Amino acid sequence: MKHTIEVNGIKIYAFHGCLPEEAEIGGHYRVDVMLNTDFSGAAESDDLSKTVDYVIVNKIVSEEMQIRSKLIEHVGQRIITRLKNEINKIDFIRIKVVKICPPINGDVESVGIIIEG
Repeated sequence: MKHTIEVNGIKIYAFHGCLPEEAEIGGHYRVDVMLNTDFSGAAESDDLSKTVDYVIVNKIVSEEMQIRSKLIEHVGQRIITRLKNEINKIDFIRIKVVKICPPINGDVESVGIIIEG
């Protein structure tokens, strides 16, 4: 059986970007995480230790988003690497990092990257 856990819409204020003012002013970001895992043990026993703890997922995302990078691609890779290294129960992972109102020439709501693995 395939099981999926999603932690969506993690809202973060961070300081990523190539422009110097982005390092000073910062901006709004949103991160979505989807994990394929086997949580049948947790479903049967109601035991948190037999599934992925959403609190840990949120903590890892929040901590990595606070480390400044020029590119959201770099931040996304750090997040996915850390999730894989610290949570043993992951069979597949998909993350999306969205930069809201990016400072580009044009009226753009957001830009984002997706990493799967």
